[in-house]
Amino acid sequence: MQLEDVQRVTVLGAGNMGHGIAEVAALAGYDVALRDIEEEFVRDGYDQIEWSLGKLAEKDRIGDEEAEAALDRVETFVDLEDSLADADVVIEVVPEKMAIKKDVYDEVVEYAPDEAVFVTNTSSLSITELSEVTDRPERFCGMHFFNPPVRMDLVEVISGKHTSEDTLELIEGLAESMGKTPVRVRKDSPGFIVNRILVPLINEAAWIVESGDATIETVDSTTKFDVGLPMGSFELADQVGIDVGYHVLEYMHEVLGEAYRPCPLLVEKVDADELGKKTGKGFYDYENGGAQIPSDAIDADVRKRLLAVMANEVAGLVGNDVADPPAIDRAVMLGAGFPDGPAKIADGEGLDALVDVLDDLHEETGEARYEATDYLREAAEAGGFHDGGAGEADGEDGDGALAAYDTLNVTVEDRVGHVEIDRPHRMNTISGELLDELPDAIDRLDADDEVRAILLSGAGDRAFSAGADVQSMAAGGVEPLTAVELSRQGQRTFGKLEDSDKPVVAAIDGYCLGGGMELATAADLRVASERSEFGQPEHDLGLMPGWGGTQRLARIVGEGRAKEIIFTADRYEAETLEGYGFLNDVVPDDELDERAWELVEQLAAGPPIAQKYTKRTIHAGRTDGEAGLEVEAMGFGHVMNTDDLIEGVTAYIGDGEPEFEGK
Repeated sequence: MQLEDVQRVTVLGAGNMGHGIAEVAALAGYDVALRDIEEEFVRDGYDQIEWSLGKLAEKDRIGDEEAEAALDRVETFVDLEDSLADADVVIEVVPEKMAIKKDVYDEVVEYAPDEAVFVTNTSSLSITELSEVTDRPERFCGMHFFNPPVRMDLVEVISGKHTSEDTLELIEGLAESMGKTPVRVRKDSPGFIVNRILVPLINEAAWIVESGDATIETVDSTTKFDVGLPMGSFELADQVGIDVGYHVLEYMHEVLGEAYRPCPLLVEKVDADELGKKTGKGFYDYENGGAQIPSDAIDADVRKRLLAVMANEVAGLVGNDVADPPAIDRAVMLGAGFPDGPAKIADGEGLDALVDVLDDLHEETGEARYEATDYLREAAEAGGFHDGGAGEADGEDGDGALAAYDTLNVTVEDRVGHVEIDRPHRMNTISGELLDELPDAIDRLDADDEVRAILLSGAGDRAFSAGADVQSMAAGGVEPLTAVELSRQGQRTFGKLEDSDKPVVAAIDGYCLGGGMELATAADLRVASERSEFGQPEHDLGLMPGWGGTQRLARIVGEGRAKEIIFTADRYEAETLEGYGFLNDVVPDDELDERAWELVEQLAAGPPIAQKYTKRTIHAGRTDGEAGLEVEAMGFGHVMNTDDLIEGVTAYIGDGEPEFEGK
């Protein structure tokens, strides 16, 4: 079966994950059969889809007609046979119990079309074992969506022992058609990638508290404000559901051995039915304030212990050929919101040091979970999971890529240098690493004579950039002098775009907030989709713009409007900021790419020498009108003696299109 042959998707299970997957499939244009064992369950799932589509339309993420069309594509069923009629792909989303899932597949094989492909949304159970219940193990794989499916980009596509390559490619294509990012899990292994990293981390956090080595507050403070992860370990357990993590651990313990024995602290919480947010109480009391995590209770030993266990799990996945380090990093960033991937974080800490931590703990306790894997030792000797952290430093990296960056995609095509912020898992927020990489990318594009214009955009359709990645930047605390240098670094970095002699166009889709809006002000021209949302929310946080926003914004929209935008910290629609003069053009959402490329290619075809002096002249005249006029006169004199002028005049007289060469 080819992707174009997939017309109808059956989703078995209408709970939170099931109705979310059904909604995603319907939005992608597939006919969807949503089935559950009782009419009430199916109706609740359908109502949730209707509510969610309404919210997406209300927030202008989709149009009203698109929402109605998606809902029309969803049919509900209680009868299993009817739900499977004409199904091309069957996505099973029933409770996470092997026996329940096997019982479902015993029935499904009776009624599903012979050519249908089966996928399970299990978060940890064996794909191989489930596939062997069916009559088509080669057309069976895992398709693990993350909660909530409508918002989360990651889909783990997991191979079972018998899964064919054609099946994996089909389901990866299906995920991409739904607007998701598939990450291949090459081997059936408990927890796959994301849960294999997260769940042992939660277990280790519990063991640290169980042993009396630290408090819950200290562990979570360290996890969140030192390591820089989105949540504290115990906060995450409460969010996911302590029972969910516990059951994954039970399965890991059964299959992988003693290293995954659940901590008694987790067992106690499950036995007491204190499962986290969903029950009102877990490690924190959500009926009395919830998680209140101190930012200053950081412990260096806790950090090392957690990172050592995490590095060991990464090594286990790589060493057993479940996934390679780039896939692991990509999956955990997308699925868990890590600011950087776990392999990269471990490399940054130093694998030699983390191996020493594990060896010391193993000698002290004898616990299997501290036994360093052979692959971790090999990676430590090699200098890291990513070959010592070194990437391509010079030259092109193939397929038009200028160089390899961790936070950017930089390519050159048809005289346009395209810089795409590539942190969609973090709403393209601006991290310290991005501030390190962006100047290098701009310098390379400026030095490339083949590049005549620069296009700046953000990956995905949710955000151009939602601002500074405050959490990762503030990890470990920020001293005033450090903050001053951070401000200056951002000013210098964004200033490189402004100082570039080449025209810069910012293509803005989605959120453009805080530092992201400051970045956009450094462009020469700005084009936005209708759904884009703008604002400088720093004052709501007790901060102020620190990357040039107080200066550039005032020059673009005027001092009064700039003060309004910054002081109120309000959100603004694209149409409003077009009226303020901040945006040069606002276009329908699905036309942004075309319009941005049309504009930047037009600029790239222009006379580069005249563009350079024009840009310099405008900038010189900002603070000194006389200086601006002098630069204008000098520039005018220079361009009068160029081949480009002759080319332009000749083309004009002949009613043709000039081909400027910058000479």
